[in-house]
Amino acid sequence: MLDIAGIGKRFGGRPVLGSVSLRIGAGEYVAVVGESGVGKSTLLNIIAGLEPADTGTVSFLDTEMTVLDDDARTVLRRENFGFVFQAFHVLPHLTLGQNVGLPLLLRGFSSEEIKTRSEKLIAAVGLAGRENSMPRELSGGELQRVAIARALVGEPKLVLADEPTGNLDQESARQVLALLRDQVKGHGAAGILVTHSEAAAATCDRRYRLTSAGLAPL
Repeated sequence: MLDIAGIGKRFGGRPVLGSVSLRIGAGEYVAVVGESGVGKSTLLNIIAGLEPADTGTVSFLDTEMTVLDDDARTVLRRENFGFVFQAFHVLPHLTLGQNVGLPLLLRGFSSEEIKTRSEKLIAAVGLAGRENSMPRELSGGELQRVAIARALVGEPKLVLADEPTGNLDQESARQVLALLRDQVKGHGAAGILVTHSEAAAATCDRRYRLTSAGLAPL
């Protein structure tokens, strides 16, 4: 489903990613662990087509993303990807329900379907009944849960999670990790969890450590 081959990236002449290669099939959930600054977030951004690689290719569902133009990559992401960012990117002028339902709105879903799915995911991350709350009313951990609900509401075929439990307490983290895994397994998706937490990585099927030389299995 996802085939990463020989991805390399340099910033200002400094190598950030070596030759990174990885294949993930439908229903597989993979963890990538590593120290801060080793390039974990950069790798996810390249996979999602948000920034270019210097070398290598990324193919998803037999489509090579590195040769698509910006519009084609945007459509592919919108239809198939669920991305949990470290920085949340929750829109401050929208309610929780509107934030979570935004990916479905962009894909042309009916208002009834958007409401039903959004409420289901908001409840799944422990925020039932908060659909009309504004982001300013939430804590950092709650905003992280909103971001996770938004990433999963469209039942994506590729789930990319960048430190999704960094702002959560232990019980919330456990629930979110279970939800991410259930999404991947239940919908035959591919999933990558980027984390520094060994406990979070242990919820995945395979684990890799990212270094300047590439990925090494754990």
